[in-house]
Amino acid sequence: MKKKITILASIYFLFLVNSFAAFDIKAKTAILKDYLSGKILFEKEPDMSIYPASMTKIMTSIVAFDLIKKGDLSLDDKFIISENAWRLSTSGYSSMFIMVGDEVSVENLLRGIIVASGNDACIALAEGIAGSEEEFSIIMTSKAKEIGMKNTNFSNSSGINDPDNYSTVNDILIMSDYLIREFPEYYDYFKELKFTWDRTGGDPITQGNRNPLLYKNIGADGIKTGYLAVEKYSLASSINRNGRRLIAVGSGFKTKKSRSKESLKLLTYGLTNFDTVQIAKKNKNFSELDVWLGKSDKVQVHLKDDIYKTIPKAKKRNLKSIINYQGPIEAPIQKDQVVAKLKIFYENELLSEHDLYSSQIIKKVNIISRILRSINYLVWGDV
Repeated sequence: MKKKITILASIYFLFLVNSFAAFDIKAKTAILKDYLSGKILFEKEPDMSIYPASMTKIMTSIVAFDLIKKGDLSLDDKFIISENAWRLSTSGYSSMFIMVGDEVSVENLLRGIIVASGNDACIALAEGIAGSEEEFSIIMTSKAKEIGMKNTNFSNSSGINDPDNYSTVNDILIMSDYLIREFPEYYDYFKELKFTWDRTGGDPITQGNRNPLLYKNIGADGIKTGYLAVEKYSLASSINRNGRRLIAVGSGFKTKKSRSKESLKLLTYGLTNFDTVQIAKKNKNFSELDVWLGKSDKVQVHLKDDIYKTIPKAKKRNLKSIINYQGPIEAPIQKDQVVAKLKIFYENELLSEHDLYSSQIIKKVNIISRILRSINYLVWGDV
């Protein structure tokens, strides 16, 4: 009977694998990741070179957020609008509709970039920060390399068509993850449904966010659309459902409708086919281990990172954690001393291993106590 159950389980697992392998979306290139665990749940030509179009604006925003975080820039700072920036608002591109000579706050420029996808706002912000868009592009590319984007070069701040402005969906995923992780206080701009610019010399202009997923009741909260005639439609998207976040990037969707439908399909695939399990919380006591010749018989241990694992649905029982250490651990023990390893297995395959650190100082007992305990151990084998 056991043999039959094993065979049935194997068939079921193969069915799951084949089901996942058969999944596809109508895009030239795409990628999907679980934010907490970092697990890639789907990829299709993830390193294919693309023109990122307005997804470029994610990095434009990151550069500004970086400076704000460091105290070198403020949301209240104002930049004077140049003719160079204004021209883009008259050329048929997506615009915030700023005017030459306007003094516009950094916050309004950022909202004009993020919500209204204003190319004019991109140039205004770039010139205000770096003096020129060319210099700002150098900062953008440098930042891309710093955060691990290996196949990206930025030649402008807006994503307007330029053969030297290129990336991959994998790199845009890295960039999107960095945005959400490093700037949670500013990421809320990306879910704003509309932005009203109280422009000079005219009635206020209200524009809606171009991200179609924000208007669906699915938990989407970002990130950025893109379009170029040569690249067609693209979207970096994120969904936060019951504390679980997925990030997806796709490019080469043939139509606006397809971009929305296929991106939703990709995110839904991640939600319905996988679970994310919390193994440990950063700096929280995880377990306690035996101590030898210490003033305490036990030592609390912790990890220095949050640990999550993403696995196929209904397969949690196959996820196991084992603490590996040579014990009991001899005192003295210092706080934050590495005392053990946590090994995480899925279906007997080692997924990862992590250092376990002592949460406390354990001092050694005095010489008399050590002698008595040693005798006790020799006689009874009891630590």
